[in-house]
Amino acid sequence: MEHPLRRPELLVCAWRGHVLPGASVDPLDERHRVLARATSDGRRFAQCLRCASWVVADAPSNGAGLAVESVADLARPRRGRALRQAIVLRVIAVDRGVHAIAFAAVGIAALALRWRLDAVHGWATGMLQALTSARHGQGGASTHGLIAALLSRLAQVRPHSLLMLAAFAGAYAVVSAFEAVGLWLERRWAEYLTALATAGFLPFEIHELIVRITFVRVGALVVNLAILVYLVWTKHLFGVGGNIADDDPEPLDPLPEFAPLNPAPQEVPR
Repeated sequence: MEHPLRRPELLVCAWRGHVLPGASVDPLDERHRVLARATSDGRRFAQCLRCASWVVADAPSNGAGLAVESVADLARPRRGRALRQAIVLRVIAVDRGVHAIAFAAVGIAALALRWRLDAVHGWATGMLQALTSARHGQGGASTHGLIAALLSRLAQVRPHSLLMLAAFAGAYAVVSAFEAVGLWLERRWAEYLTALATAGFLPFEIHELIVRITFVRVGALVVNLAILVYLVWTKHLFGVGGNIADDDPEPLDPLPEFAPLNPAPQEVPR
């Protein structure tokens, strides 16, 4: 049995169900050998057009069947490379959707902080003074160093900086939302937009790594590089790798003939 990761058709069929037009074909004759085969109990074996599995299905009731003159005229679901690429685009779309929500939250928080900045400054200054007094009273507590540094930065935040942060976060959230929707719908323009936006932010991510190396920053850089390389190379963006080749549908194979369960007894020569 093939691994589902090697055959994305198995994963999609497990999630969305099989595509079995052969279960509805009526009348069923030799033209439909690759779609269905009648069984002795009135049911039929039907082949899934996506994963090529043969599934036992009930035959349609009288007058409720689907007349199929030519099997070649049936709409074929995506398989193989085309289906795998569609799944990867959906995964990238989810990643961009998460980015859009996160940056929208940052933008909203920056605006909320901007309108309450005086109160925040007063609170941070008071907490910093109280912390400083406590450290002097205890001979200096080194564990308060990080908290003191954060309070100092918060007390010095300027309205202009918060507005710039909100504008940047809002713009990135809008771009990420367009990327997410376009990639989910598999639009070509969304692939170019994602590649350009990802490449544009790589210098900032590299600069952040130079300043300080963390697992989060390294992971973000690796993920974005992988997305950029995948889109440019696999989707042939900017002419890389030539034109996109059309995938010819794989031919359907009929159900093999069954071997008899009980072989006929051989005559014993006299």
